[in-house]
Amino acid sequence: MSLAQALPFSNAGLGQIRNDWTREEVRALFALPFPGLMFHAATVHRQNFDPTEVQISTLLSIKTGGCPEDCAYCPQSAKYDAGVKAEKLMEVEKVLAEARAAKASGASRFCMGAAWRAPKDRDLDTVCAMVEGVKALGMETCATLGMLTPEQVLRLKDSGLDYYNHNLDTSPEFYSKIISTRCYQDRLDTLEHVRAAGINVCCGGIVGMGEGLDGRIGMIATLASLPQHPESVPINMLVQVEGTPLADAPKLDPFDFVRTVAVARICMPASVVRLSAGREDMSEETQALCFLAGANSIFYGPKLLTTPNPGRDRDMALLDKLGLRPME
Repeated sequence: MSLAQALPFSNAGLGQIRNDWTREEVRALFALPFPGLMFHAATVHRQNFDPTEVQISTLLSIKTGGCPEDCAYCPQSAKYDAGVKAEKLMEVEKVLAEARAAKASGASRFCMGAAWRAPKDRDLDTVCAMVEGVKALGMETCATLGMLTPEQVLRLKDSGLDYYNHNLDTSPEFYSKIISTRCYQDRLDTLEHVRAAGINVCCGGIVGMGEGLDGRIGMIATLASLPQHPESVPINMLVQVEGTPLADAPKLDPFDFVRTVAVARICMPASVVRLSAGREDMSEETQALCFLAGANSIFYGPKLLTTPNPGRDRDMALLDKLGLRPME
């Protein structure tokens, strides 16, 4: 079979935004020879973005640990002994100080994450003040706080929130194997509330949890079949943390990770695809292949919530090597 015959669309349709991706079509993309997949992903990337630009975000844990959920990958769950202590919600001024430092280091978006199943209204008052303060610094704002009601989403919108992160994590079929304290529809409902309020959606998932190829296909097919693609799609590599059920999960082959990034880029042409968790353990070569495959955003700074992330100097050195620059 030729490369053209293997594609689930004609070359003329490459890069068109579709919301009707089938799993068979996504599977066909994953099955492409690696050079062809990379070529098509890079082509789609160039149709929608400057391939030399990378959007830089910083993620801060504003409320760490003590989460009642049982997500098998997460060291912040109160159900696991992963060495993460439960802390109170940070003070607004301390968060704004972190945001100023992030902006000075080149970040254009500041993301705030809280280890909650869902925020209480009194806590949302403080988060809204954080959002307003970060927005006043001239940065894009993003938050991940768990499940939200429509009323809570509107409050965040009024405070100036630009993006809300709520990952699907994996395919619908594999979801129950990693989380039992909420269902897949709970996540879809929150995404619907966020979209209805006019807040940009940041939604992706985690690979390397033992989901197999079918799990990766199902995750991307689900994301690419949403009524509107997420504006930001984080692709996370599992960070294995002692004390969590997935501490000993088999490591995913780096080429399988790159393929996942490339397929996400093809299926969601206009979305920003972000390399998120797991970069600390990725080689420069793997990250470079991800950028070639269409990734165009990273989290910048030494920590992602509670897990390690490459230092700023290391990231800037890599971007310099590759001739990439921060997106303004």
